[in-house]
Amino acid sequence: MFTYPAPDLTRDHRDPASGDDLGNLPEWLLDDLYPSMDGPEITKDMAWLEGECSDFAADYTGKLAGLNAADMLTCITRYEAIQSISGRVMSFAGLQYYQNTSDAERSKFMMDMQTVITDFSTPLVFFSLEMNRIDDAQLNTMMAENVGLSRYKPVLDRMRAMKPYQLSDELEKFLHDQSVVGATAWNRLFDETMAALMFDVDGAEMNLEATLNLLSDTDRATREKGARALVRVFRDNISLFSRITNTLAKEKAIEDRWRGLPTPQAGRHLANHVEPEVVEALRNAVVAAYPKLSHRYYALKAKWLGLETLEVWDRNAPLPNEDSAAIHWDDARKTVLGAYADFSPEMAEIAEPFFDKGWIDAAVKPGKAPGAFAHPTVVNVHPYVMLNYLGKQRDVMTLAHELGHGVHQVLAAGQGELLSSTPLTLAETASVFGEMLTFRKLLDNAPDKAARKRLLAGKVEDMINTVVRQIAFYDFECKLHDARADGELTPDAINALWMSVQGESLGPVFNFMDGYETFWAYIPHFIHSPFYVYAYAFGDGLVNALYAVYAEGDPDFQAKYFEMLRAGGSKHHKELLAPFGLDASDPKFWDKGLSLISSMIDELEGMEE
Repeated sequence: MFTYPAPDLTRDHRDPASGDDLGNLPEWLLDDLYPSMDGPEITKDMAWLEGECSDFAADYTGKLAGLNAADMLTCITRYEAIQSISGRVMSFAGLQYYQNTSDAERSKFMMDMQTVITDFSTPLVFFSLEMNRIDDAQLNTMMAENVGLSRYKPVLDRMRAMKPYQLSDELEKFLHDQSVVGATAWNRLFDETMAALMFDVDGAEMNLEATLNLLSDTDRATREKGARALVRVFRDNISLFSRITNTLAKEKAIEDRWRGLPTPQAGRHLANHVEPEVVEALRNAVVAAYPKLSHRYYALKAKWLGLETLEVWDRNAPLPNEDSAAIHWDDARKTVLGAYADFSPEMAEIAEPFFDKGWIDAAVKPGKAPGAFAHPTVVNVHPYVMLNYLGKQRDVMTLAHELGHGVHQVLAAGQGELLSSTPLTLAETASVFGEMLTFRKLLDNAPDKAARKRLLAGKVEDMINTVVRQIAFYDFECKLHDARADGELTPDAINALWMSVQGESLGPVFNFMDGYETFWAYIPHFIHSPFYVYAYAFGDGLVNALYAVYAEGDPDFQAKYFEMLRAGGSKHHKELLAPFGLDASDPKFWDKGLSLISSMIDELEGMEE
């Protein structure tokens, strides 16, 4: 079943609080998917989808084990075509919804499409179940006989990784049907509740984006007002958010128990095609590095701000004397494309159409979803990028980040619908690398020491948000799901779990305001994609190690890098990293990535001397 992406919470949330002229901010043109919600194009595709799902089930149910290699290839390519059309429909419905989540017509259309496509695809549940029952030797023989079929081995390997946890055909069909009124419905309730929340700041009613944006205001009193407004509304709604969280955690625990999955995290690791011990090595390396990363950096920041201790509303405060002038959209475009072109003209050429063809939605608008993302849609269309652009330097870095995703998705499209999608652990590779290229270009062109310091500090903060904060989020989720196994969690119990990771990860310089314990409530990843968050830390550490290889002057780096992106989901992380001499299963690999962050903090400390 198709799902649309959760907003990227490593990006800063912003909303227009000023009248800065940012230029002509682009909006999506979704016609490349469908011209309208009720036009002949989408009607035709839905009719085809209904018929083909029925025909596919009639042609193959109970017969997969008896197919020869050529017939199996035909079966898989037909299945891939079904995924392409359903993905196209739900991409259109989801993107329209994210443009304005408060629009009842868009919301209804998305939910209706989700329900209908779930109904159409219920007869297809047999496909993975029967595929997983085929003997390994038989399947390997078929692949050896047919090169076209062997292309799909990575897809079948990931599917068959769930073989030990597969339920009966009837139960799998039930779970498929029930999802529309289960997790999907709770996700929708969360999204629509968040989009409708309003926060009173000095009599001004602001949405979530605008209020979170105040936490990076230059004025400390304004930052505090924003934080306290968030607390008031989160507290008023904490019972609802606790109910959503409890219900989804319990639903997940029930399904995991029936499947026999060993831990709450196991399903995510299988989906990411990553070994649990690799994630554990990443987590342990980051936690061990807290003192030399976040603790050390925030102690420096307190000094810069002239404070003995930091409040939570100081965490994302700009540095004193930071340039607050808004960056025009045209300048943001020039900066990012220039950085991409310096690395490879091909990279800039792939990114340029996003700006000119309606593939980016940049402006902040009422009802628009928070955060940012790049949605790959389907391989015979193109990705779409969503931003909430307010002209700050971090917004430029967000543009570089999401365009990196877009470039990756364009390059991987050649693999086809089933092989183009990368596991979450690798999905952040190109985005973080694109961000790093842009940062390095800005750093190299810094006009003076003060500008260099601001850039370094901003990058360190982003990396702490991406690595330290996300691993702390992961620990929170681990604790939450473990505690939920013992019974319903009260809001106070969830709040306590949240606070148990905050001081450890951020360090002793922080004082945590009364009410900060509710801030877990607005993070969508906990709702949409349990245990998603470690993928950000994985991607950042991987890119830091990759960038070190690039900086060392590997003459073939660009060619190997593009080959890695073109591979999409067709290779395991070991295969992808081997050409660069890297191995994520080696615990020292993560130390190498973390040392880059530490070295930047070293430079910042050196500037104090």
